[in-house]
Amino acid sequence: MKEIDILRDTDLFVLDMDGTFYLGNNILDGALEFLEAVKRTGKRYMFFTNNSSTNSDRYIEKLAGMNCFIDKNQIMTSGDVMIRFLKSNYAGKSVYLLGTKPLEDSFIEAGVNLFNRDNEDALAPDNLRERPDIVVVGFDKELDFKKLSNACTYIREGSLFLATHLDINCPMPGGFIPDCGAICKAIELSTGKSPKFVGKPFRETVDMIVDATKVSREKIAFVGDRIYTDVACGVNNGARGILVLTGECKLSDAEKSDIKPDAIFDSIYEMGTILNANN
Repeated sequence: MKEIDILRDTDLFVLDMDGTFYLGNNILDGALEFLEAVKRTGKRYMFFTNNSSTNSDRYIEKLAGMNCFIDKNQIMTSGDVMIRFLKSNYAGKSVYLLGTKPLEDSFIEAGVNLFNRDNEDALAPDNLRERPDIVVVGFDKELDFKKLSNACTYIREGSLFLATHLDINCPMPGGFIPDCGAICKAIELSTGKSPKFVGKPFRETVDMIVDATKVSREKIAFVGDRIYTDVACGVNNGARGILVLTGECKLSDAEKSDIKPDAIFDSIYEMGTILNANN
């Protein structure tokens, strides 16, 4: 299928944020024009980010500062998918969270049973007290050694190991910072245990979007700057994956990848321009 046909046949564009719609605190050129093209052609869009360091409300505020105004039903994060996964599969189980205050607030608001960490010292196997049922790792920009050490001890002693997303690095202006996947790698090396991830590119993300939007998965296109999350989420789960070259992945990376995008564009601005020209 030609690239223009893929755009025409898509009913819902699921947009990555950092590296796709903006970079850091700066909106990318032509991003708002793409949204206008989507609306003009009778299609829909929503945002999905694997970044679980904050919550949907904060992202809505950030986008509003870029003159992009959306409702809460137009954005999801990997943290939201994790909440849904916990409530569907482990309702009432205690959760030790490696996450920021905004992510913790989302868990509390959703009724997730967070493990009490009051006055908790770094644990060692010989003084292990009560442990949580589950350890959940997010993109914890407030991570300290105590939390990391305790998470490792709990997992080593039998707590289930879950994580919001597998991204190793988060793009920033001028470079990258360690993301959730990098934190998980440290825990894996210490414990010998690997986590279950639920954000992009995993089926739990696609299922949640299908349930929320009532759009069939074959009419959904995941758009982003990473092959192993954004593109893979589409092509591995019955939807489509579109790569844009405004973030982490370069054309040479795509050519070497086993995961092949359904389409590649320089930017979402180019996608909007093509939509406008062919409708």
